[in-house]
Amino acid sequence: MVVVTLLVLTACSTREGCGGGSGACALNPEPVTVFAAASLQPAFDAFAQRYRGVFNVTFNYAGTQTLTAQLQQGAQADVFASADTAHMTTVQSAGLIAGTPNVLAHNKLEIAVERGNPKNIHTLADLARPGLVVVLADPSVPAGKYAKQALAKAGVSVNPASLETQVTGVLSKVALGEADAGIVYVSDIVTSGKVEGVAIPDAQNVIADYMIALLQSGAHVQNGDHFMQYVLASDGQKILKDAGFEPA
Repeated sequence: MVVVTLLVLTACSTREGCGGGSGACALNPEPVTVFAAASLQPAFDAFAQRYRGVFNVTFNYAGTQTLTAQLQQGAQADVFASADTAHMTTVQSAGLIAGTPNVLAHNKLEIAVERGNPKNIHTLADLARPGLVVVLADPSVPAGKYAKQALAKAGVSVNPASLETQVTGVLSKVALGEADAGIVYVSDIVTSGKVEGVAIPDAQNVIADYMIALLQSGAHVQNGDHFMQYVLASDGQKILKDAGFEPA
């Protein structure tokens, strides 16, 4: 789990001056706590930087399944952003969601390999080669569930060296040379800069639907709604696109 607090020290007279939105910008940035899937960190950090002076955001980044468990156990936050619909439904069924969840963005899978692709990995079938060290996210994690589905579509059986509790763990092991390959999101490849990506054909790929919603437990639900609306607006969607996501 990664917890990031962004303290905003600047003030301005308009939101446009703060970050390019519209409307009035308060002298004190709006506090908001966001629980977000780990794969959203590069995009959400860029978003918070873009809107410094508008929001004072505390982020809790972790695997969606971990965040879901934390919320079920009473953790408080204003906004929940998940990497799938299933965990959002779980949180909603527990009566923890305020309002209706929205589709935030979409993502696809890609094979992460070391720079230069020294193992000549070009397809999902290559991941089954003897001697290849492959890591995947655990099936309880959205990225692991999606990877399992993609491998099944391709008719490929892989014995992973490890199953990570969040997709960033897969990315890290490939980047550090501890694994030859792993299945991550396209957005992970785009924002990492430490690995190369091998495309997975659409016929074998899986579309990940990211969701965002307000939480009943939030201390600043109105601020959370402002944050969510900014993310869903054109500027927020452009930031997500630049980070490798497909806009909602």
